[in-house]
Amino acid sequence: MRHVISALVQNVPGVLSHISGMLASRGYNIDSLAVGETEDPQLSRMTFVVVGDNKVLEQVRKQLEKIVTVVRVDDISSQNHVERDLMLIKVSAPPGKRRDISELTDIFRGRIVDVSPEDLMIEISGQEKKIEAFIELMRPFGIQEVVRTGRIAMVRGNAGGKDEG
Repeated sequence: MRHVISALVQNVPGVLSHISGMLASRGYNIDSLAVGETEDPQLSRMTFVVVGDNKVLEQVRKQLEKIVTVVRVDDISSQNHVERDLMLIKVSAPPGKRRDISELTDIFRGRIVDVSPEDLMIEISGQEKKIEAFIELMRPFGIQEVVRTGRIAMVRGNAGGKDEG
């Protein structure tokens, strides 16, 4: 089972290293990790994806809560939430294929962010399955490079907003 965990942490040097080291030393693999400052510059939010049963989730939560710099830990995947990945992908784009790539990019609500004589760089954001589908469609054109962020996620408001899938 896949769990998205959010940890609100003090924004001090060494927190990322401490937390990732603690998880690794206990044999927990982090499938995805994203860290960024919150609306409060004193705090950062770490969003991890870990795979395991509920026992693994509970152990990860307990270990995180023991760390002094951790303010709060939430299992976002157990709540109504929105999650996104961001990807930059560079594909071979000879002049005869650029229109096809551009049309696929539009369908996936991406945007071309750089053009060179030989290739295009495209930015796509969305759920992991959307990112994976776009990668598969770009393979025949020749993928030069892929860079992806870790997952970010946020629990929906009480009003239960519209799903943007």
